[in-house]
Amino acid sequence: MKRETVCRTVRQYSSKPIAGEDMARLGEIAGDYCRIKNFVYQRYGGINALSKLYPGYTVQNEMTKSGLKERLHMPSVYFYLAIFDALGDIKTGWSALKDQVLERIAAHEGFTEKERHYLRYVLKISPCLEAVLTGRAEKMPERIRTEYERLSEGLEVKRLNHYLRRQVRRHRKSFHTEKTDIFSVSERAYRYADGGIYLTVKEKRKRVFIPLTDKNSYQRQIQVRLFPEEGKAELLIPVEVAAKKHPDYQREIGLATGFYVMLTTQEGHRYGERLSEYVQAKADHERRHTESVHRNGENNPGQKKYESGKRKLDARMNTYINQELNRFIHTERPGSIYLPKLPRNASAGSVRRWNHALTVWPRGYIRRRLEQKCLENSIAFSEVFGKGIGTECSACGQTGEKENGYFVCPACGLRLEERTNAAANALKRGRTGDGAENGRHMAQKRVHESVCMDECGETRILSRREPCKRS
Repeated sequence: MKRETVCRTVRQYSSKPIAGEDMARLGEIAGDYCRIKNFVYQRYGGINALSKLYPGYTVQNEMTKSGLKERLHMPSVYFYLAIFDALGDIKTGWSALKDQVLERIAAHEGFTEKERHYLRYVLKISPCLEAVLTGRAEKMPERIRTEYERLSEGLEVKRLNHYLRRQVRRHRKSFHTEKTDIFSVSERAYRYADGGIYLTVKEKRKRVFIPLTDKNSYQRQIQVRLFPEEGKAELLIPVEVAAKKHPDYQREIGLATGFYVMLTTQEGHRYGERLSEYVQAKADHERRHTESVHRNGENNPGQKKYESGKRKLDARMNTYINQELNRFIHTERPGSIYLPKLPRNASAGSVRRWNHALTVWPRGYIRRRLEQKCLENSIAFSEVFGKGIGTECSACGQTGEKENGYFVCPACGLRLEERTNAAANALKRGRTGDGAENGRHMAQKRVHESVCMDECGETRILSRREPCKRS
């Protein structure tokens, strides 16, 4: 039996400052990589390009004929990676949009089952969706048009199509990137030797050497992140590792997240009690920079110092989060974890300092890292419906009140710390399946999904329908 594996990110760092001339060569590649991605976003991110996205060879051929590669003098090993990198983002965006629309279709009480079946079919078939959104049904392939006409027989097609167009306009997002310090490299464009890595640049038969802090070598697609001000570089390499099996990890754990305490279990155990200190430090750093920009305008003399300080604060906070998550897993030994689906940011309060801190609260990062660690340790991870989870009594199910950090139930008299009560409700909802979000049981999907390039700014969870383009 094949052992289950998980994709995780390994990092390598430059050991010495990179020469200014070499950093300029790498920076030029990163800048052009960004331009190519934005070109693809603009040309193929719209509705009219839907039928060209799968499998993507049409886009590749059209980009080859566009002449952009020659104008930028971009090597093929970078040019085509940038194209498929952008296509991956566009496909991910469309997948997320379709999921949102499908949820709305399922919740719409005015649709019959036949109408829902029609709408789901249109969303599933890209050429059909493109024809409906553009109003050009005659451009559907013959086989698809036959099935479309069969499903639409006897339905108010005009009303249903108008509904789809409204939902797509509401949820579709346009893509653009300003990241000119990161690019992908295929295994043909680099070579490990002499305690470092040689990277291909635009000049023929010329490579830039980056000395590394370790002597490990890999043969797969990697990403390079540049720090021009510091003369440093970071390599991000996705590698497959075997998922760990822990026979003694059998407990079911309900969790509640918070700003002051990162995680609280149903038993009242706390992890990440110093999280607010790290969040507040980062918020204060950003607030001081904003005030400096207002005073000095665009010619802010402290920009480099701000960027360097921000990276250090982010690294410290992320290190603390990962340490506390590891401590949680090793201490609690969970077999299943139930986490409430996080709500949107709360509305602004009266204290500006705390308002700013709430905007940099790393809720998404905490959830992604927890999910990744569950994958690596063969722990089932599920999200449960979070609405009302903090005001519901975990003992009797009645609605109670919060008083000075405690939950008080007027029906049964329960008095419990509010996060502990919320975690107990998460466990109860997870066990009964009430409000559990469909498809989030990661143990069942582990064979088909992996987290790709985590923490590098391009994190995404890939399904078996979309193989990892970086490995």
